[in-house]
Amino acid sequence: MKEANLAHETILVIDDDDSLRKIIEFTLRQAGHKVVACANGEEGLKAFDRFKPGLVITDVRLGDISGYTILKKVKAARPATLVIVITAFGSIENAVEAMKLGAYDYLAKPFTLDQLKELVSKATRFQTIQASMPEQSSAAKVTPRKAIVGQSQAMHSVMNLIEKVAASEASVLILGESGTGKELVARSIHQKSVRAQGPFIAVNCAAIPRDLVESELFGHIKGSFTGAVKDRAGKFELARGGTIFLDEIGDLPLELQPKLLRALQERVVEPVGGESHSVDVRVVAATNLDIETAVAKGTFREDLYYRIAVIPVSLPPLRARREDIPALIDHFLEKFGRGSEVTFTATAMQSLRDYRWPGNVRELENAIEQLLVLAPSNTIEESQLPPRIRQNRGLAAREILQLPEEGYSLEELEKEAVLQALERNDWNKTRAAEFLKIPRHILLYRMEKFGITK
Repeated sequence: MKEANLAHETILVIDDDDSLRKIIEFTLRQAGHKVVACANGEEGLKAFDRFKPGLVITDVRLGDISGYTILKKVKAARPATLVIVITAFGSIENAVEAMKLGAYDYLAKPFTLDQLKELVSKATRFQTIQASMPEQSSAAKVTPRKAIVGQSQAMHSVMNLIEKVAASEASVLILGESGTGKELVARSIHQKSVRAQGPFIAVNCAAIPRDLVESELFGHIKGSFTGAVKDRAGKFELARGGTIFLDEIGDLPLELQPKLLRALQERVVEPVGGESHSVDVRVVAATNLDIETAVAKGTFREDLYYRIAVIPVSLPPLRARREDIPALIDHFLEKFGRGSEVTFTATAMQSLRDYRWPGNVRELENAIEQLLVLAPSNTIEESQLPPRIRQNRGLAAREILQLPEEGYSLEELEKEAVLQALERNDWNKTRAAEFLKIPRHILLYRMEKFGITK
């Protein structure tokens, strides 16, 4: 049976700051909500059992038990109850941890009463959407139109994180190089969320002319500028009830970032030449830029970064998950209608696995499509591979590391070396250790350290 609308349920507030707790309680009562307020975690859990609130607002730091403990117990006892955590300013890691544990959203101190009321209002709308959706069995739930392919540990971590963040309304920032599948991940988050029946609107911020970005995102009113011959809804409005995906958000002009920040914080947009109005939309963003460097340089607002990056999802480049290449090739063969009729020789497959794939999964897909068009038979030989891939084998001999220009983590490099040694030696640990010229117990230690399993 579906939960009742939050507007008719109790809100439980747990905070050991007497002044803040009383202000929150008074504000929510004035807004028409039933409120129970508690000064510590133990009292809060007892009140939760007694009143069964639809929403819990708790500080992360309490005098007796942590807000994380309250969050875990609330979600375990009553999964439909929404939890909003209150964190100290700048403690974004606390918010991220809370979101991973199932929190609905967060408030960073100091916050305004308008921000509090808007977030509670958003929670109300969210539960209304939940209540209006028909019950679905696990088999009947919406599944992504395109599958995320990958059995590597790196991709398992990504898919586990997708499952967790999809259940919340938190903003997500997807990080990764071009071609790693950022939009596919964004669609998966949308399709696994309560908003799955709503629209998914993708916007490439880098592809919109600078002087049209504001109109594209927020819409415009007839006559507001030359060429505005009629009212036009923006992408935020078109995404109402669903998800808006802001790809390449790092390229958003600095002067428009405050408007986007307002849309994220207050769920309010202002069309060019028009009046502000609220929108019910979840925001998922993505970039291939080093967004923290952009913040340091002043080309991207720090407050906007913290708002969009509540939960960051980092996608590994294809060269860091080479073990997924055979499965991806099989996927693309199926996609292009050739299935099991096409095979690759061992040397051809090894060349495909050795190549750097600077264009990542997108480049691999294009290469497979090209091979299916040009190959004279259903057996793909190494000689039929594109020259850049064939030549890579000679290059690899001269430049073993092939480090990307943007730099690479030494820890990831070591992990990749261990993985490649195991794969080249059919996961025989003794041979892999000999290949790496290290004792076997050192290899086992590295495997445990990096969580490497077959």
